[in-house]
Amino acid sequence: MKTLLWAERMKLRRSKIIWIALFSAVMVSVIVYMQGQFLFQGHRYVDEPGWFMTAAQSLGSIFVLPAIIALMGSYMICREEQGDTMKSLRLIPVKLSRLVGAKLVLAAFMSVLLYAFLFIITFSTEAALHFSLLKSAAVLNFLKIYLLQGICLFFAISPIIAIVAVLKKGYWIALIFAEVYSFAGLFVGMQNTARFIYPVTAAFCVSGYYESTLPQMITSILSLFICACLSLLILDRLNRKYNS
Repeated sequence: MKTLLWAERMKLRRSKIIWIALFSAVMVSVIVYMQGQFLFQGHRYVDEPGWFMTAAQSLGSIFVLPAIIALMGSYMICREEQGDTMKSLRLIPVKLSRLVGAKLVLAAFMSVLLYAFLFIITFSTEAALHFSLLKSAAVLNFLKIYLLQGICLFFAISPIIAIVAVLKKGYWIALIFAEVYSFAGLFVGMQNTARFIYPVTAAFCVSGYYESTLPQMITSILSLFICACLSLLILDRLNRKYNS
């Protein structure tokens, strides 16, 4: 597994998909910051300490980052087929299940890194605007929310990555599926019960963005666990097809 992870990391370094992901995080920050210039009761939104970090994480997790995570994950899996390298892989002693597993682990890691990068941008902006008003406990809590959101959102999106890998219709279609899937969370999040069940909004609960009771937290964790299991079942079908 270690060798496969190293190989996948080397292939990913040569891809433009990383720059697309980083650019998306920068654009989220820029757009949210521009939104923060609007006045509310005589004050700009961005003048409120912590507003920028909160808004960038929530809006990015609904409108942009799920699609980028799905794009990265499906790209890692689908490119072997589209690049016509799958035939070469059949000649070496590597199981498809281990190869896909390495790709998923790396995709999850990249999802967390993407949120870490977004956190660095938002924290730097907050520090530049009102460093003296920031509290270390609040900053650490934001860091926890960002990192947990990265891994939880990956689990929520993982079935889309698996479905696109089986369909073999191109990894860009994952971006469209994930965008619709995550945008629906904007409306589901308005429902007090459904928000803890729907995977995208369940990620907000587990990360700590939503306040929740213990049963609600367990429900959200179970929702993400089901997503992970579903994606593994779908990819197992791909593995059987590869070995047939």
